Amino acid sequence: MIKKFWMPVWVIVLTGLFTAASAQADRWQQKVIYEMDVTMDVVKNQYKGTQKLHYTNNSPDTLERVFYHLFNNAFQPNSMMDVRSRTIADPDRRVGERIKNLGPEEIGSLEITTLKMNGKPVRFEHVETILEVDLVDPILPGSTVVFDMDFEGQAPLQVRRSGRDNAEGIRYSMAQWYPKMAAYDRRGWHANPYIGREFYGNFGDFDVKITIDKTYILGGTGYLQNANEIGYGYEDKGVKVKPVSGATHTWHFIAPNVHDFVWAADPKYTHEKVQMENGPMVHFLYVKSEKTEENWSKLKGYTTAAIQYMSEHSGKYPYDQYSVIQGGDGGMEYPMATLITGNRNLRSLVGVTVHELIHSWYYGVLGFNESSEPWLDEGFTTWGTSVVMDAVFEKDPGFVQEGNYRSYFRLAKSGNEEPLTTHGDHYNLNSAYGAATYTKGAVFIEQMTYLIGKENFDKAMLRLWNEWKFKHPTGIDVVRVMEKESGLELDWFYDYFIGSTKTIDYGVKAVEADGNNTKITLERIGLMPMPLDVVVTYQDGSQEMVYMPLVIQRGSKPEEAGKPKRILTQRWPWTDYSTEVSIGRPISDIKSVEIDPSMRLADINRENNKQEVSVDIPKK
Repeated sequence: MIKKFWMPVWVIVLTGLFTAASAQADRWQQKVIYEMDVTMDVVKNQYKGTQKLHYTNNSPDTLERVFYHLFNNAFQPNSMMDVRSRTIADPDRRVGERIKNLGPEEIGSLEITTLKMNGKPVRFEHVETILEVDLVDPILPGSTVVFDMDFEGQAPLQVRRSGRDNAEGIRYSMAQWYPKMAAYDRRGWHANPYIGREFYGNFGDFDVKITIDKTYILGGTGYLQNANEIGYGYEDKGVKVKPVSGATHTWHFIAPNVHDFVWAADPKYTHEKVQMENGPMVHFLYVKSEKTEENWSKLKGYTTAAIQYMSEHSGKYPYDQYSVIQGGDGGMEYPMATLITGNRNLRSLVGVTVHELIHSWYYGVLGFNESSEPWLDEGFTTWGTSVVMDAVFEKDPGFVQEGNYRSYFRLAKSGNEEPLTTHGDHYNLNSAYGAATYTKGAVFIEQMTYLIGKENFDKAMLRLWNEWKFKHPTGIDVVRVMEKESGLELDWFYDYFIGSTKTIDYGVKAVEADGNNTKITLERIGLMPMPLDVVVTYQDGSQEMVYMPLVIQRGSKPEEAGKPKRILTQRWPWTDYSTEVSIGRPISDIKSVEIDPSMRLADINRENNKQEVSVDIPKK
């Protein structure tokens, strides 16, 4: 029998909204509701807390065990993260041997002292960064249970993302700091140890109270409920939380429908904010200095412009606040917030903020699995960073995604490429992981505009948001949205570009006279087939296009605005490595023939994509 438990009204309302929003016949997901009360000792850098977790099993499976992430335990000598960082051929320079050299007061730790389910003690074992829990009673499909725990932690000296006293002197960057129930979905449990990559979790609601020295200013995920007692310019939500003593403040945050909770704290923070029209309140927390004051002041306008652009083109930002916080070791995204290092030049500061902000759409709300499909989250975000920076910071005179394509081409030719289906922790090289997930992922997105047309792509991006927000779509789900919007079959593209390392290389082999017509011979040199846009430029400067869709895509993309007029559509079987096209004009009219001058086709050798036509003109 499940014991009755108290549930706040806001949780009941939000749970109902969430259930309605996530209703989809074949896509269940677990629901979590966290209530946490934590006290931080800023002298010892240690904290103690209680956690009540309401866990709803929406799966068709009976659960005999559960797993919690204990991320802090990675920051101990000889942990899996430490060993991996010291043995990989190209270690992350931010980590290297730093974990190995941490002293007892510098390591991270997270330990569960008591754990009960529905009031009954359960057996559990700490296995480094995973807590393995054997249940006395199984969790039946459709049921909700309550876990109560006490836990203790120590914030590590900041090495990677989380910790204390980072390189810029920020006291606390509290990411991955609490016991977090591992995700369970159609593939089962995702109880992956923390090796250094990224994250995946259940959507849910958080009610978090953090008691800390009253000189500290906090920011992070969620809405502050007791600003009247805290101050520092936050908006009062009218909830009263009694401070523990005159030496501390208790900060009370509520965060609905998120899958993680981050906070940062420093007594030196300056807190500034901008209320967007028809948008969120945007908070900026940073340490003001000669290095930061001017650039962080300018950052406000760029951040709000980026939120506005993304809301218009990718779906409206769904929360009422977003926080840009100085902290961490570079830039890292979290729901409603990002941690970034702040002593940067303006372009770098804006660039990292825009990148982490864009994650709010893909990691934060769509909820892509950053661990098993890191290319999906980082690819969309890297692609979007180029687009948004071009829109709000500085116009690119050339092809906006050119840098991402160059990075992918280097990877493809390096011999180190692995399929994008590789789990983030299991790439052989850090450099191969970065180039694959960030830049090849971005190339995947841009090629979608080439495959289905820009207009269809723009519609598909909004459809993806409307159909899949808060539902953890996969790469296949993304492709299906593109298929539905365009009417084309694209499974072959996913299989080649994501599931293999085969590359694209097409060439214009010959342009020859054929009576009063012109014969163009095209060849496929690479192992990956693709449709072609072949642009014919005439001697008078005019242009026309020959469109060559693959037979297996079962249709054609529409003509695109701003592109040359299409004069011929000719389907190309992928089994044929060459084909001929006849143009009904004499060769003397033709100046050049080029495959995809838009540059969107990820052709690894563009030198053979264009052929100039040299025609001897008889002398008078």
